[in-house]
Amino acid sequence: MKTLKRIYERYKNLDKKKRTYLFTVLAVLIVMTWAFMSAVMITGKYSRDQLKGSADEQKVDAIGIIITETKEGSKYFEIYGETGNYSNDHSIATLHNVIGNFYKDGNVAMSFQSSKGTYDEKTGVITLYENTYIVLEDSTSLNTDKLIWSGSDKETVAEGNVVIKKNNEMVATAEKGFISAGYENFKIAGKTTTKLYERKGKTE
Repeated sequence: MKTLKRIYERYKNLDKKKRTYLFTVLAVLIVMTWAFMSAVMITGKYSRDQLKGSADEQKVDAIGIIITETKEGSKYFEIYGETGNYSNDHSIATLHNVIGNFYKDGNVAMSFQSSKGTYDEKTGVITLYENTYIVLEDSTSLNTDKLIWSGSDKETVAEGNVVIKKNNEMVATAEKGFISAGYENFKIAGKTTTKLYERKGKTE
């Protein structure tokens, strides 16, 4: 009980921005933990449905798909889908009701959720479609129709109805947005609008 009380006291002393980010990360981690417990890496429970067509292709449907990428001991991303399927050669995974994280230096740098996502094993590209929402480490949030992640050393691209919010200081809309490789900065392009708000207790 004393330990819980100390943790609660520390949480209360955090500023609003840190509390918001901590809550978001904890929520994603809780769901990811549950996902790992209920799914097997890349596979999960699956059933094969034969698709009748000219090529007589085979589709593999799965429940509880988790995909991670780790290089030289460093995790780059983890993505979980409640349901999904693989292409006949297993090179492309399509996931539904997606959540996940992108990492930098071993820490979560960007968390996301989306209605649909794909992972291309050959190119390493993750694409999120429909109702895509992400949160950066500094609590900046972004909504978009489509998000394309092509690697930790490349910009992440947002396309369509981009809305960026930074705490209570700024709201920007754009046709397209770009998040830097380090997940620290962003820029917008196309038809854009930006609104800046006065910080509480400060003047612009």
